[in-house]
Amino acid sequence: MTPRVLCAGILVGDLFVPPLPRLPTAGELLVTDDFLMGAGGCAANVAVVLSKLGVASTVVGRVGRDSFGDFVTDSLAGLGIDVSFIWRSETMGTAKTVIVPVAGDDRRYIHTVGANADLTGHDFVPGALAGIDVVYLGGYLVLPGLRPAAVVELFEAAHRLGARTLLDVVLPGDTHASMDDLRSILPSVDFFLPNDDEARQLTGERDPERQATVFNEAGAETVIITMGSEGLLVRTATDTRRVSAPSVELVDGSGAGDAFAAGLIVGILEGWSLERSLQFACEVGALACTALGCSAGIPDRQQVFRRMAAH
Repeated sequence: MTPRVLCAGILVGDLFVPPLPRLPTAGELLVTDDFLMGAGGCAANVAVVLSKLGVASTVVGRVGRDSFGDFVTDSLAGLGIDVSFIWRSETMGTAKTVIVPVAGDDRRYIHTVGANADLTGHDFVPGALAGIDVVYLGGYLVLPGLRPAAVVELFEAAHRLGARTLLDVVLPGDTHASMDDLRSILPSVDFFLPNDDEARQLTGERDPERQATVFNEAGAETVIITMGSEGLLVRTATDTRRVSAPSVELVDGSGAGDAFAAGLIVGILEGWSLERSLQFACEVGALACTALGCSAGIPDRQQVFRRMAAH
């Protein structure tokens, strides 16, 4: 299939620890089931879920000249994803994350930025946009080499080709990011997809409706604030509404936001209404939580439709 989506941003070699009953104490050996290794990071996760939903994509990002870089690119290529615009860093190893879920608690992430630090605007070569209908950039704010002007240039180039743009962000725990990092970019963003924690840090507002208002007033066309099991809030110039989250048995919430983004992209490509696109995206995001890893719980598109009909 010809790629219709450009998935750009962070690429990571993920190592998932199975859900633990508790964290081990100092010096304790806690035995678990087998670990899971996967190609992760926002750009990879969205591309993988899109492939499961029958949509071809191209990935733009950076990995190192190491076995983790080989693993990430080979895993994506094995799913039919175009990896010809994944570049190799000459100085940095592939980014890596260890994900540690604990029963009754949120996940812990241990992360090294690695080669993602080398991604710059120069990596978005013109050929990467050929035939593309949607441009997704994920992990912004943990891509230190990608300047705001380069993001604007990418999104405006997409708009000139008639493509839609989506922006997702990642904020590490020690971040000092603020709206100042987004003001020049948001007027070029068709869909802005922060979660509620990120929205609160960026705006200083605790109420999701007020958070969304700040982003809309800064220029984002459609703001979707995801709130985990509480569903989401969506705000456009003419409408604000909340959408509930489907109920699933939670195994691992890693990648749920990326799976949601992939589901939304499917709706955009199909020309669905925003309401139907959000319903589909919520189902996909919920299914990502039903298995260890970022995409193992995602079925094909028809099974998602059946879940929508049942609900």
